Amino acid sequence: MTKGHDAVPDAERERLRRYLEAVVAARPAPVHTTVAFNAVYFGYDLGGEGYGGSPLRLDDFPVITFGACAPVLPVGAMVCVTTGSDPLFAEIVYREGAHPGVSAHGDVPAWVSGAPAGAEGPDAPGDGAAPRRRELLVPDVHAFGPGLSLSPVQLRRLRARGRWINGAGHVVVDVCYPSPEAARRDESTAYTEYLLTSAREQLLSPFVPVSLADLVGGTDDDDLRAGLLGLLDTVRGVLASSDLLRLWGGYATTRAALAACRRETGPLGGDDLTSLAAAVEHAAVPGQRRYGLGAPVTVYTAVGPRLRGFPGAAEPLAGTGYAAAVCRANIALADVVRHGSEQGLFENGSRITLDDAFEGGGVWRSHHPGDAEAPGDPLLPAGRGWASTASTSPAPSASPAPSASSASPAPLGTRPEAEPDPVDLPLADEAHIGPDELLRDEADLVAWRAPLRLSHLTHAWFPLHPAVARRLPPTRGRRSALRLELEHAGQTLAEAEAVQLVAAEPGDGTHRLTPIAWPHAFFPGLLLELRWAPGAGVIRMATVAVEEPVRVGDRVTGHRYDPRVLTREDVPGSDRHGDSAVGLGPRQLVMRTVRRCGLLTLDGHALLDRSLLPHAAYGHRPAPSQQAALESAVTELLAQRILEPALGSRDARGRPRFPARDGQAAIALIGYRPAVRRVIRPWGGTDTEPGGAELLAAQFVSGHLRRLRPGCSPSDGQRTAFREHCRRLGKADGWELPYGYTFVTEHTRGH
Repeated sequence: MTKGHDAVPDAERERLRRYLEAVVAARPAPVHTTVAFNAVYFGYDLGGEGYGGSPLRLDDFPVITFGACAPVLPVGAMVCVTTGSDPLFAEIVYREGAHPGVSAHGDVPAWVSGAPAGAEGPDAPGDGAAPRRRELLVPDVHAFGPGLSLSPVQLRRLRARGRWINGAGHVVVDVCYPSPEAARRDESTAYTEYLLTSAREQLLSPFVPVSLADLVGGTDDDDLRAGLLGLLDTVRGVLASSDLLRLWGGYATTRAALAACRRETGPLGGDDLTSLAAAVEHAAVPGQRRYGLGAPVTVYTAVGPRLRGFPGAAEPLAGTGYAAAVCRANIALADVVRHGSEQGLFENGSRITLDDAFEGGGVWRSHHPGDAEAPGDPLLPAGRGWASTASTSPAPSASPAPSASSASPAPLGTRPEAEPDPVDLPLADEAHIGPDELLRDEADLVAWRAPLRLSHLTHAWFPLHPAVARRLPPTRGRRSALRLELEHAGQTLAEAEAVQLVAAEPGDGTHRLTPIAWPHAFFPGLLLELRWAPGAGVIRMATVAVEEPVRVGDRVTGHRYDPRVLTREDVPGSDRHGDSAVGLGPRQLVMRTVRRCGLLTLDGHALLDRSLLPHAAYGHRPAPSQQAALESAVTELLAQRILEPALGSRDARGRPRFPARDGQAAIALIGYRPAVRRVIRPWGGTDTEPGGAELLAAQFVSGHLRRLRPGCSPSDGQRTAFREHCRRLGKADGWELPYGYTFVTEHTRGH
């Protein structure tokens, strides 16, 4: 699971899915990806104990004080809230911006929506070095079971006094960020950095079932970060794949809870949600006008404060109920926009879009007349409020840029000084992607390197370099018989694949080897090195292994590859049996279109003009239902960081360009960035690519704790082994075994 969602076998995904569905159903608040990770990694008990029986050490929790300045506390952080008596242990399950400029009724000044952390006005972005932002944190004070929870009477007393938590049971703090980049991180990235720094002792605890250090084989920061990101990707993918759950951003809630809310007639039930949607839809519609058209009207509404204005909403919004209500309200608004409008444009002429996903529980923008604005994804936070009022336009906090690991290419929107301009490529089979590279051309040897293409796999052929073709001996017919010896570095090929009898026949402007029985593990983009001695009847073809296998998008490989060919041709709907978009779902169709039709950089990035996506996907203007499905898929892919937004421009001939050129009209792009992550080798076996040999059946089991029967105690040898285990995890002084447990040393489980 450290390799990411796609690397996990289906049976293991199903086991994890069943557990997480139960966790989401049991928790009182929507479960964020980071909270779901906590449940799996630290052990959340569904019987009522929560984390009460987990290996967490309460002394490691950061202490926060109501109304004071606090360090960064992302969703998922375990905290201790100071009180006048007993400490209040809790898990942060939700957070949002609490800017003082937002009114109690949810009215938001335009400049607040999408503003960077620390902004004080439309022309005052604030301290650029160490910004501060007021945030509202929702703690789950019952997450650690009844043994570590305060009684209802104690909680009511704390809420009434309002010194440690406010009247709703929430914590409002001024968060001090070390840099503007830290303030723009999404929750998963922020939690990753938090676990690797502030909560490192908690992450590497030797009491967890299997420490992350054991999973990745060491305590190197890059390895830990890659493994942690892989685990979060696994959890995120499993949550997104569940038919029982709905997601809003990174928060998951059950469909059953949403349906029950819509049937509810009390405060914040279905009637109130319908009223909220109608209020946002008509917020910018002007009243009856007598003297022609008036000026455009724009209204910004924050969901959280607006919900507090409904009669009887105070108690339902207390505690974790606030997080649940905000999530349900945003899902209801998103459904109304998705199904009741054309890209946010309603019949009354208003355009409704989500403008800021963080401030005030989500800020929605209502603009009239909406048809005067260019259409776009209404559910992708754009930060138009800040952009329209500020003299400078920093990146909005609502749509942070993801953090790239050391093994990943630079994020879209940034370009190193030495990076060449991208090439505008047509959809056809471009000759300038993956050209042959002549390595040696001598009297006794010709060697060259070329990537495998999709057409080669599909039609069982491979082109010969011109230096070889012109030296082939003349024949009476059109074909020259050759012996092909194929090697796949680190793998053993079947005899029929390792040695093949092929023919060199003329093709379109070159000679080709055909027919070739390609091994199943070969894929478009795989680099091949070929050698031929003039006059000999043998051509040797081999792949080139790399030191460590990597995951590139959905592909895992331990061999060298051409990133441009991999991006362009290893797409959904394409394999050695054919190349068609027929039968693809909206997500797969979006990915195929962006990778096939987007601008292509030398390192394999693909960027597409977002406005052209529907026509590029279908070849014509799609039906409204098809277009809505595409936009919904784009929203999900952007939220999951599989695709990324970028800014480009359009030149005088109408061609999109990236990066944006001065003097050209700016356009929104969606980009595919093939993130490259190191693959951790499994214990007790060796890596294989799809189609290669299976992993060894023996399974390596890391050292772990095991509860003893009453009256039993661990041996001195097991105590010593546990101290050594702790030292390997970076605990210099070692730790002692907890009472009632022994230590099981690492071993290999049988076949």
